[in-house]
Amino acid sequence: MKIIITKDYQELTERASQIVISLMEKNPQAILGLATGSTPLGLYARLVEKYKKQVISFSQIKTFNLDEYCNIPKLHPQSYYYYMHWHLFNHIDIKPENINIPKSGGDDYDVLCQDYNEKLKENIIDLQILGIGNNGHIGFNEPGTPFDKETHIVELADATRQANKRFFNSIEEVPQYAITMGINNIMQAKKILLLASGLAKADIMKEVIFGGVTEEVPASILKTHSDVTIIIDNEAASKLK
Repeated sequence: MKIIITKDYQELTERASQIVISLMEKNPQAILGLATGSTPLGLYARLVEKYKKQVISFSQIKTFNLDEYCNIPKLHPQSYYYYMHWHLFNHIDIKPENINIPKSGGDDYDVLCQDYNEKLKENIIDLQILGIGNNGHIGFNEPGTPFDKETHIVELADATRQANKRFFNSIEEVPQYAITMGINNIMQAKKILLLASGLAKADIMKEVIFGGVTEEVPASILKTHSDVTIIIDNEAASKLK
């Protein structure tokens, strides 16, 4: 596990973008695993900037998103489908057929989960980008999720819904369920890049880095992966010293 501590979020974004761009330059057909939330926004903005300057192209890139809320329309401003298109996909040359986001609607979620699992088994992710929840969740794999779990439906923890409330008008509007890659899916990626920013992530980053490997801290499993880079700013790293 490689840990990079940056002075601020701007430097975190720059270091993360260097890793993604380097991979894309070496492998124009790379498969990227993408995350949502506030932390990757700077990274996506930087990738759009580099595309517009013709430094990189997404024309042969495939992407797989970690998760999506259940029973939320694609074009809802808080759906992850909307998020990804608004912040990244609408501004680059990626082919629509190469974009993969878990489907959140329909009557048979077991089938939707199975379909996404099959796609992931056929497309090994070269670089999986992760954020981390205050309780240690990666994707929407909440504390207590078995490490061998594959794509599944999860009931979101109260802490997760409270953390995401800022994106909605009220807690009542925050979905209670989500479809997410399982921890086993995430661990199949060839390389993993975890980003964490801000004081709110300081406690959990201390736990992830110095604590044991436990299902109560889902991100702790990353310590068993062969190629993980963690980039955290000074605030998120404030309790590591």
